[in-house]
Amino acid sequence: MNLRAVLRHAWAKPLLWGFLLLPFAFLVLGIFQQDLGPNPAEYLIRSTGELALRMLCLTLLITPLRVQLSLPELAQFRRGLGLLTFFYAFMHALCYSLLDMEWAWDDIVKDIWKRPFILVGVLSFVLLSLLAGTSFNRAVKAMGAHRWRQLHQAVYVIAGLAILHFFWMRSGKKNYDDVMVYAAILGLLLGWRLWRKWQTWQAAKIKP
Repeated sequence: MNLRAVLRHAWAKPLLWGFLLLPFAFLVLGIFQQDLGPNPAEYLIRSTGELALRMLCLTLLITPLRVQLSLPELAQFRRGLGLLTFFYAFMHALCYSLLDMEWAWDDIVKDIWKRPFILVGVLSFVLLSLLAGTSFNRAVKAMGAHRWRQLHQAVYVIAGLAILHFFWMRSGKKNYDDVMVYAAILGLLLGWRLWRKWQTWQAAKIKP
């Protein structure tokens, strides 16, 4: 069975989603086993945030892989990966609101305005929520394909805000190693898209 046949298999999506939800299952298991270290709340907040960033990287990786490897079958996974990004980002926000702030909404609002990295994170989450809420076929038909594509270009803004959120969060301990890794990955993925646009522009210029 070749790779294209594997990607088209009925079990391809369920297996991928099951694999990518394993980290969440391990976090839940860690809660019940009380095995999340001395500060479980901080562990959950940071783990879910980093998982959201990883899912975002995977989502943005789909198009370059599809084009460079000539595998149109990969496109079917992009929407699900985007929704998994939203899922982990939602869990990140939930853990912060519930475990760190204990649903004290006045304190949450004050914290958002007091700490820029949380404000940036909230902006990123709001944009991501818009993309998740319009990721279905009915939304595409209601908005029109052109407006829908324009809205979903916001994923690049989300990527930038997510990296800034992560950078400011790590600035307290001056630990930027992971930040640089994710920034490099997202930089390459966005750089590839700019390169493709430049190629398209150049090709259009030389057309007779």
